[in-house]
Amino acid sequence: MGKQWLPYVSYSLWLLFSPSLRRETSHCHAVRGFKKARHQEKDIKILIEQDTIPQQIGHLAQIIVFEYHHRPIHITNDEIYEWIAQKIELCTLPDVIKTRIEYILNNYIKNPFLKDKEILFISRGDEGFPEPITLCYNNYQFNLFASFDCIVREDDGRINILDFKTGRSSFDQRQAFVYLVAARYQRPNETITASFYNLETQIHSGFISATDAQLNAVEIELKQIAEIHQHELKYFKLNRQDFYSIYRPSVGRHCEWCHFRSVCDAQSLGE
Repeated sequence: MGKQWLPYVSYSLWLLFSPSLRRETSHCHAVRGFKKARHQEKDIKILIEQDTIPQQIGHLAQIIVFEYHHRPIHITNDEIYEWIAQKIELCTLPDVIKTRIEYILNNYIKNPFLKDKEILFISRGDEGFPEPITLCYNNYQFNLFASFDCIVREDDGRINILDFKTGRSSFDQRQAFVYLVAARYQRPNETITASFYNLETQIHSGFISATDAQLNAVEIELKQIAEIHQHELKYFKLNRQDFYSIYRPSVGRHCEWCHFRSVCDAQSLGE
């Protein structure tokens, strides 16, 4: 018998509801609608399955780190570049992606951030959805999905959940808090922090921790997002004509580079 279906939430869903710092003016709720309510429509499904350039770079960068730390013993330092380049099929990448991936690969070989760290887990990035963590607040049950890039044990015994970034991706403390909420259930007897590391700029965020009170507040926020999300989906199912009322668009210059511009009617509707 399969698991009971429950409302769900994740950091990525939270981000669709509320943007990260300095992304407020370009935030559009219609994007959430396309991704979460209309994702099975043929034209939209095709778009969702096509990774954007930043997504492709992020995925390839994750593979670089994974393969670097899983290379066979016989691969020498001088051979690492070519070995990983073959793994990611570097020579076949479009120039706009290839240039940045070469930079990330060279950077990581010169300065492997995880060198000498005790790696407890590292993701290749293509393992699919993780098993959800079931949370319960005021008798309301919902699933939390949290995918970790890497988990290491620091020298002081603390567990650190590390998330890799590329490009101009900001360090959003909310993402760290979601990881800490998940880890509180998965590793209840451990001291845990979270942090970010940008593989292009080689900037580390520093370690982020949270009190039980802070994590309780995050759980309440996640529960509210799960509730609102399910309410929206149910309403849209019965009122498909109200898509742009349920998922209100934000029209502006950012529409020019929106992933869903070819299927969005917001501008023609005078929004």
